[in-house]
Amino acid sequence: MKNRCIIVAILLALTLAVAAPALAQLDLPRVSPKATVSQTVGLTDVSIAYCRPGVKGRAIWGGLVPYGEVWRTGANEATTITFSDPVTVNGNALAAGTYGLFTIPGKESWTVILNKGAKLWGAYEYKKEEDVLRFEVKPRAAAAPKEWMQFRFEALTNDTAEVVLAWESIEIPFTVKVEVTERVLTAARKAIAEAKADDWRTPYRAAAFCIENKVNLDEAATWVDKSISIKPGFYNTLGKARLLAAKGNKTEAIALAKKAIELGLAADPKADVAPAQQLIESWK
Repeated sequence: MKNRCIIVAILLALTLAVAAPALAQLDLPRVSPKATVSQTVGLTDVSIAYCRPGVKGRAIWGGLVPYGEVWRTGANEATTITFSDPVTVNGNALAAGTYGLFTIPGKESWTVILNKGAKLWGAYEYKKEEDVLRFEVKPRAAAAPKEWMQFRFEALTNDTAEVVLAWESIEIPFTVKVEVTERVLTAARKAIAEAKADDWRTPYRAAAFCIENKVNLDEAATWVDKSISIKPGFYNTLGKARLLAAKGNKTEAIALAKKAIELGLAADPKADVAPAQQLIESWK
């Protein structure tokens, strides 16, 4: 009898499941919408994926977000940060990859955490033993209140960028540094070695990078000379003038800049030679 009742109950449940209408797929906007922000620093891509909570009249720090507890640094899924190459974060070496970006807010100091857990919902499954990097940062006052939490990149250079977390009335900054100079120089040497005999642009571009960044000037001199030997023109001649000025030889730099102007106007009477003229004035 007991077995019969169980069988009847199972059959009834199956009947109701078949008879029940299927639920329709319904997508609704998130209360804290998803966002991504990316920046190329030198040759390295840095991207942050997060969800943006709003203030909505709530007390945030020490309220909605408690002090002294690990925070997902956003809403919904834990925030992640991805580096396409090895980097240095606030002076700490870090391998390329995707990391969970957690924080521990404090009144005077915050702990920023990069963790192996990059596919977590919130910080509920966060494990301290999976931390890859921890460092302390000081919060600073925001120039203007931020209703919606945001990440942004500031103070961009060839090899550094400041990552800023901003929400409500404060900002949390940290610095990402990448290796770019040696990567460019290695690639430049290879490209110049493999360039065609009539390619004046490649050695000029390599030299221009060095001149602009004031690095590797002796090798840059050989590259710009190679470019000029292939085809002298406005750009590479002015490039050599800039290199001479960078080495302190402004008299020869001025003479060569004047030569660059002559070459530029000979190739095109309407050529824009103002940059050379401005350099000549600054070197006098």
